[in-house]
Amino acid sequence: MSEAHDIIQEEQPEAAPSVAPQVWDLDSPELYLNRELTWLSFNERVLHEAEDSRTPLLERVKFLAIVSSNLDEFFMKRIGGLKQQAGAGMTKLTVDGRTPQDQIRSSYEVVRSMEAHKDALLLEVLSQLQEHGICIRTYADLDDEERRVLRDYYRRNIFPLVTPQSIDPAHPFPFISNLSLNLLVTVRDPSKNGKIALTRIKVPVARDIPRFLPVGESSHFVRLDDVMANNLDMLLPEMEVLSCELFRVTRNANTERSEEHAEDLLSMIESELRERRFAPIVRMEIEGGMDPVHRGMLAAELGLNEQDDVFEAGSWLSMTDLFEIASVKVPELHYAPHEPLDHPDLRDSRSIFYIIRDEGPVLLQHPYESFANSVERFLKEASEDPKVRAIKMTLYRTSGESKVVDYLVRAARNAKQVAVVVELKARFDEAANIRWAERMEEAGIHVTFGVVGFKTHSKIILVVRRDYSGIQRYMHIGTGNYHAGTARLYADLGLLTNDEAIGQDATELFNYLTTGYTPERRYTKLLPSPRVLKRALLEKIQREREWVRQGQQALIQLKMNALEDVDITRALYEATRDGVRVDLIVRDTCRFRPGLPGLSERGRVISIVGRFLEHTRIYYFRNGGDEEYFIGSADCMSRNLESRVEVVTPVELPALREPLRNVLDVQINDQRGAWEMQPDGSYVQRIPRNESEQEHCQERLIRQAHERLEKTPRVQKRRRPPLGGRNLR
Repeated sequence: MSEAHDIIQEEQPEAAPSVAPQVWDLDSPELYLNRELTWLSFNERVLHEAEDSRTPLLERVKFLAIVSSNLDEFFMKRIGGLKQQAGAGMTKLTVDGRTPQDQIRSSYEVVRSMEAHKDALLLEVLSQLQEHGICIRTYADLDDEERRVLRDYYRRNIFPLVTPQSIDPAHPFPFISNLSLNLLVTVRDPSKNGKIALTRIKVPVARDIPRFLPVGESSHFVRLDDVMANNLDMLLPEMEVLSCELFRVTRNANTERSEEHAEDLLSMIESELRERRFAPIVRMEIEGGMDPVHRGMLAAELGLNEQDDVFEAGSWLSMTDLFEIASVKVPELHYAPHEPLDHPDLRDSRSIFYIIRDEGPVLLQHPYESFANSVERFLKEASEDPKVRAIKMTLYRTSGESKVVDYLVRAARNAKQVAVVVELKARFDEAANIRWAERMEEAGIHVTFGVVGFKTHSKIILVVRRDYSGIQRYMHIGTGNYHAGTARLYADLGLLTNDEAIGQDATELFNYLTTGYTPERRYTKLLPSPRVLKRALLEKIQREREWVRQGQQALIQLKMNALEDVDITRALYEATRDGVRVDLIVRDTCRFRPGLPGLSERGRVISIVGRFLEHTRIYYFRNGGDEEYFIGSADCMSRNLESRVEVVTPVELPALREPLRNVLDVQINDQRGAWEMQPDGSYVQRIPRNESEQEHCQERLIRQAHERLEKTPRVQKRRRPPLGGRNLR
């Protein structure tokens, strides 16, 4: 019997209280938590993984890097956007009653506290790393031979790339690139009567230039900026160095223009990328102890408020670079290795189209199950199968290590009709998507950029194949990107199916995406946004309320990245107020407050944090016992429901619903990686009560994937019967 049934059995309606319940105004700002602050709360939960002694030590280092990277993106996207609103004089309050400036002020307060916590954790983690022979040393601590070797390495491999830039009346203040680490060097020039001057030197950390330089053959490292600061005589000969201070800037990433009047969307995006490079600076980070005069000068030159927009670090700048240290290969300091497994139904070596057609749809669970041997296999076989006539897909993000584009190009070269809807405005992947689009166009693929005014965020592939019974449509619909890298790091779902109605809906969707015509199309099973999904979700929430009125048990369970849409939040409040049980598994932003007397006592919000980034979207409605399950690309955010083309699909077969029910049950009952929201919007991490509860839900899902595979024998390719005496001519 399912956990969903257990929940509603255990929670029978309580007797009416003797005191009249509080009446809530659903327009009250206090009911809606702030988007920015709840996201920062999520980042604090991620930071806790760096503090938790149960997390392997090098994984704790990785979480420090993740938190730093997340904060960089927060300033680029969210603070950048809020500053634009404040600069434009916008005073309209958010649903939670805040102006843009209010949100900036509150966010800064949280960020400063988080940064202080992060600095303290870095010192703690570095100390523990030393016990395992992994040391981040200072240049001053090296012996003469170690310094000589590092100086020589720097001279040969990095020094030619470094360009000092003077800051004086004859030299304008230099351009400072986004997220760059910089040395501000104060020098005295003996040849000019001891004149004091400033020089800016960019630390050239790049893909092929590490921030942490190895010392000898050991796991000892020195920061590149430390090496540079102690070898300034190479860059500035005969100058007396008085001080060397570090700073780093963050630029606004919100440079999008309106598509409505763009004659060439590709050129417009390329122009946006150029503008982003020179976008306004929204934050400056400085090393502790910087000269106040220098701090003020930099803030003024960069157009920042010195008191508000300058963040002084208690330790290192750019902790994002700690990913380098986290990758040190010491197995006992990492999570136990996990290699994605084959899906049991796909161990069959027959054509994947035969498997789907003859055995039925397949539900995929990444990263527990292999992306390469499912989604990439689906595309590979489609590109080579002579019976496949056409491939259509959406592409939001992919990667160089993914074979997706290779297979699409191969399909085009094999004379198949290939159409790809590429989203050029996928934040921070615009340049990569332009390159993919150009490569595919050169191969003869029909590349379009979606519908004007809407991002194409859906994850769907449609393969048209001529089977023995005629034209058949095969689909993959997922919650995650077609990206081999993130498919090993993000928890996602996918559905391989040849359902006829879903196939017809997919055809309608692609016809809309490639033309922009007739947005009001008729869909039988799929729930696409922006026209269908939000209305459908609101109707299904309302239907659960109707079941309560009829004396039936009602249950809604939603798993997503974010719940920001006000209409959905309000509808969930109305549902819990009327007696519907609502379980929300929300990774980060969440406006809904559970446990409010007389309103949301039957609501629960949990957040899962662990080794994998939770990225799955599941929508469950009990529907009077005629249960409904859906998966798809959309979160309950206004942008997903109103400004993006998303796809959500029903999962109808009991055999495929079972793993969805398992994911919901395992995570709702998790006592290791789950954080439960309190009525005031704060979160408390659950504490295991016994040994069996020590297992993180993600580790349990890994174990279950192994158990599923062990129970399923490998199916060999079926041999055709002998032809006997048939006439073969």
